[in-house]
Amino acid sequence: LDAHLLLLDLPLQALALLRRALLAVLAFNLVVSLSYALLSWLEGRFSADYLLLLNLRVLLITTLSFLVMARVDLFRALGFSKTLVYLLTLAYSQTLTFQRIYHDMRLSLASRSITRLSLRDLYRHGAASGSFFVEKALSDATETAQAMRSRGFFDDSL
Repeated sequence: LDAHLLLLDLPLQALALLRRALLAVLAFNLVVSLSYALLSWLEGRFSADYLLLLNLRVLLITTLSFLVMARVDLFRALGFSKTLVYLLTLAYSQTLTFQRIYHDMRLSLASRSITRLSLRDLYRHGAASGSFFVEKALSDATETAQAMRSRGFFDDSL
């Protein structure tokens, strides 16, 4: 009963943040929890306390990450170092590019589909999109590292 009263006192933004974090970690926690439960049960050393601790830690880290991203201007926070701002700019621009490409992929799939797609087709599209993003990320990372190295960003003498 006390926990329910505590939840009523939380601001709406905090509940929205918690909901967002729960949705973000749901699939990960489900896979990890089921895997841990199965393997530890087969070995005879299952611990519900450890499983709960693991899931709560993931939820807490995700919630904290969302809170920091919502409240902290990373460009200002890292303003003391041109190098860190440069790295943040690279990461931010890549994130924006990936968001745009993902949005374009979703629109292209919808525009090329006459009827509603089956779950199998959506999974196949998701797998193909995921594969594309992994390849693009690796390619972009290699290209960026080479460009940074040619400009003397890394000290290879160590």
